Amino acid sequence: MEDVLDLYAEPYDPARPVVCLDECPVQLLDEVRPPQPPAPGRPARRDSEYRRCGTACLAVAFDAGRGWRHVWAGERRTKLDFAGWLKDLVDVHYPAAEAVRLVVDNLNTHSPAALYAAFPPAEAHRIARRLEFHYTPKHGSWLNMVEIELSVLATKCLGRRLPDLATLRRETAAYTQRRNAARATVRWRFATRDARTKLDHLYPSPHPS
Repeated sequence: MEDVLDLYAEPYDPARPVVCLDECPVQLLDEVRPPQPPAPGRPARRDSEYRRCGTACLAVAFDAGRGWRHVWAGERRTKLDFAGWLKDLVDVHYPAAEAVRLVVDNLNTHSPAALYAAFPPAEAHRIARRLEFHYTPKHGSWLNMVEIELSVLATKCLGRRLPDLATLRRETAAYTQRRNAARATVRWRFATRDARTKLDHLYPSPHPS
């Protein structure tokens, strides 16, 4: 826990950015009847019935230091997908960084081993050397700052019926563009000193001498 909190307390370093990453499932839904637009004396109407169109997965990378985020939308979240996100992160979004300090939870796909499952050893090694993994504690994924960004995404983008992957990608791309243009970020205030008082039950008790 303190490892992650210490990262958040450091000044922003573009050569070693701290990037938080997590995924969430999304249910794809379509309208059964076309929504009715508002008319004089009548509000907009939408039928409560909907059609299930399967599921998708969103992965979000969030860099609070520069007020930047990126959303990947796909059909699943396997270790091969995770490896693809990592390659995209270091090669496309942070090509000049010495290392990307990656904050993730303890999901079994969240490890450098995913790279070796997806790419030849030399390529996997190249990507892994550009990454520095930092894990939130077990049952402590709320310490991952991207959870806040995922909550904003759910409120501002996903609170509507999105019937297919193409629509989901279009809507999340527009959301990302707006948020990045505004450089919207998170002002993290929970520090190591707070953890030692408010979460003291998580610390082992020292043995008396």
